[in-house]
Amino acid sequence: MSEIISKLKEANLLGRGGANFPVWQKWEAALKASDSEKYIICNGAEGEPDVYKDEYIIRNYPSDLIDGIAIAIRELSAKRAYIYLNHSYFDKYKDILIELIGALPIEVIAKGKGYIAGEETAICNFIEKGFAVPRQKPPFISDSGLWGKPTLLNNVETFYYVSKVNKGEYNNQRFISVNGDTANAGTFELSNSLTIEDMLRGTNNYPDFDFFVQVGGGAEGLIMLPSELNVSLSGCGAIKIFNKETTDVFALMEYWADFLNCGNCDKCVPCREGVYRIYEMVKNRDIDKEKLFDLFNVLEKTSFCALGRGVSGPFRSLILKLNFEKYGKEEH
Repeated sequence: MSEIISKLKEANLLGRGGANFPVWQKWEAALKASDSEKYIICNGAEGEPDVYKDEYIIRNYPSDLIDGIAIAIRELSAKRAYIYLNHSYFDKYKDILIELIGALPIEVIAKGKGYIAGEETAICNFIEKGFAVPRQKPPFISDSGLWGKPTLLNNVETFYYVSKVNKGEYNNQRFISVNGDTANAGTFELSNSLTIEDMLRGTNNYPDFDFFVQVGGGAEGLIMLPSELNVSLSGCGAIKIFNKETTDVFALMEYWADFLNCGNCDKCVPCREGVYRIYEMVKNRDIDKEKLFDLFNVLEKTSFCALGRGVSGPFRSLILKLNFEKYGKEEH
């Protein structure tokens, strides 16, 4: 085992793209792949609403980001690396990143269209062919990614912490975006060992009103109640706070459904048709709960990729936890 992979394993660094997968295992798989031509992707798509931790890192710590990617290039003897950025980030930070990159074999490119354009195989298709549509897995990109070659993909925050681990400066922390019904919204770097409740209290974001939160992002993040917040921050990149009394739950669900309907790739029927049917129901504020949950089951079992399989999460958790039956069409 190489020195940097040993350091990543000892630090127990987990990926910050949402899957919480051990970074050292992903790096070792790419390193051991038989093909000698290898590629690296830094995923800065950050397409989920209300998540902006990666932009915070790009803006404030671009040198550490580039250092983390450079470490991966050296470790894998990679032919090339790509920094794949949300369009607004590309416009704002491209020149700064290019200056820091210098002679390194790293290219900065703008993200493809749609929420699905942040999925790892869709990124590979976009870099190769200019369109962001997901591929069947397996094979996984560690074996067959860009141009069928072994490809290592981590997100911006992960590469930032790779640099910190290598310099002995990692202290089991993570970045988290906090927004919504709070006066202290922002991005905070905090210990992974904190609970969500501790984090909200420690950053002066714990509400003094009846509330609920969406954890993980403003599209497919799950709804959680105050009684459920005594759980670890680990794996959580964003928290949005909602005032329970003033939030129009139909408007919230319509926002999710509209975003997901516009953000999918239309490749598979379950996601294309299922999300549209959900959108119709919530837009008309006339929900047949039995039909809606049937749609959720179909999406979870038959969607081609993780976007479709994750659609049900926010809707199901909101409906079940907020006593949805009390909300009626006549109230709106």
